[in-house]
Amino acid sequence: MKSDIIDLLIIGSGPAGYTAAIYASRAGLNPILYQGKEPGGQLTITSDVENYPGYPNGVQGPEMMIDFQKQAERFGTIIKGGFIKSVNLSKYPFEIIDDNDKNLIVNSVIISTGASAKWLGLESEKKI
Repeated sequence: MKSDIIDLLIIGSGPAGYTAAIYASRAGLNPILYQGKEPGGQLTITSDVENYPGYPNGVQGPEMMIDFQKQAERFGTIIKGGFIKSVNLSKYPFEIIDDNDKNLIVNSVIISTGASAKWLGLESEKKI
């Protein structure tokens, strides 16, 4: 079975992933971004973001990530809702398998998977 070759695959949809997507799209690299298991990353569970340029009055984390996604899409990034199961970087072009077991042949990959919160199990954590 013949697979299409993807110019640039971005794994992760937090600020780093979407920033990469915006710059790559503007450079004509036709990126495809997989959002992963936590679309938008940790900012989707962050209330006030007051230290990010461009938001003089602060912004809610989920709203900020919606803005990032809209901007990436405006420049042509294709957003996929799934996640990547495996990456083989030992040969070129790279072989990557998504959550639907689709084999992706990729020339370049940016891995920006970020981090996940480690919860302590406190009652106050449930108020998020």
